Amino acid sequence: MLSETAVEEVFRRFCERKPEQDVIPEVKVKDTVFKSLVSVMLSAQSRDANTAKATRKLFAVAETPEAILALSDECLQGLIKDAGLYRMKARNIKRMCEALLAGHAGVVPSSREELMRLPGVGRKSADIMLRFVFGEAAVAVDTHVFRVSSRLGLAHGKVEAQVARQLEHRIPPRWRWGAHIWLLEHGKELCRSRRPRCEACFLADLCERNGVALRDA
Repeated sequence: MLSETAVEEVFRRFCERKPEQDVIPEVKVKDTVFKSLVSVMLSAQSRDANTAKATRKLFAVAETPEAILALSDECLQGLIKDAGLYRMKARNIKRMCEALLAGHAGVVPSSREELMRLPGVGRKSADIMLRFVFGEAAVAVDTHVFRVSSRLGLAHGKVEAQVARQLEHRIPPRWRWGAHIWLLEHGKELCRSRRPRCEACFLADLCERNGVALRDA
């Protein structure tokens, strides 16, 4: 695991390459919080383009918890089929709508704990909502963030939720707002799943995977 000194240096370099003010505008709040949550649930293991197709079809017909619950299971599944895993997602979305109406008067809660109590909403989905909808400095751990964090030595865990909990404590507060985008883009551009571009990486000398991580004195 990287030392606190090394962690600080990692994020200093990220910020040097892409200042936080260039990251903040990427936050996008959709037209309703509820639709954002449904979109996040549909995005699991789905390409962005496929998720967009599913949300367009669904929201053209139903865009409130009540309207979605009024749909038959077959109809809902057909509307969201492009996003994949449509049977499971349809079931979770309906259960989420029921819980939202029963426990929150149809209003999506804004805390991680309450979000994660909703059926079908895990740590990653909750953190995406916090980061991109509610404007909190949460780090949503997707495949890219998980890979980069593990390889660098920022955090280790068998599942994304474990890495997310570690990052919450390991990332210095002043770097948390930009951390999600920095780690995500690093995973897409350099620290790829296959054939990572270590020779071009500006963090190579700090990377635990390369065995030369800094240590506390």
